[in-house]
This record gives sequence, C-alpha cells and structure tokens, in this order.
Amino acid sequence: MKVLTLKALTCALLTTTLFLNTNLVSAEPKVTPEVIEIQKVVHLNNSTIDDLVTLKGIGHKKAQAILIYRDEVGAFKSVQDLTNVKGIGEKVLTDNQDRLKI
Repeated sequence: MKVLTLKALTCALLTTTLFLNTNLVSAEPKVTPEVIEIQKVVHLNNSTIDDLVTLKGIGHKKAQAILIYRDEVGAFKSVQDLTNVKGIGEKVLTDNQDRLKI
C-alpha cells in the first residue's frame, strides 16, 4: 500500500512539473506599450519632450534643454550635434545610437 501511494505521488508530482514547465516554455513574450516606446526612433529636429524623455539618460530637464537649444541655434545637422547641448555627452549618444535620427 505504501509503495503504491509513493508511486502515485511521484507520478502526480512529475506530471504537474511537466505541465507547468510546458506552459512556461510555450508562453508568448508580451510587447507592452513601454517596450514599443523604448524602441521608437526619435527625430531630433521634430521631437517633443515626451519623445525625448524616452531616451536613456534624458529626463525632463535635458529634454527641455534640447528644445531650447533647437529654438536658439536651429536644427541639428547631425546626431553628434546633440553633445553641444549642456549636460549631454557621448554616453547619451552611445546609449541611444540606434534610436537617434535627424
């Protein structure tokens, strides 16, 4: 009787484990709005504050500084010109190189 109970318990445990692992493996990755926002290209000459703050290393103050720079100096001629904005260095360019366009 004890042997049968032990076998039944082992079988139930293995079945449950396989069922749970199968569900984990077959789960579809979810693309949330935040993921889409992080992947979006930001055009420096047309972007809004909301667009700019999606960039890594850019908060509201730096986004505002980019807009002020763009108003005072004019359109960016290259992505590299972004480093002319106070507080923005090469790291921001490197971190966002795939997302920045003119």
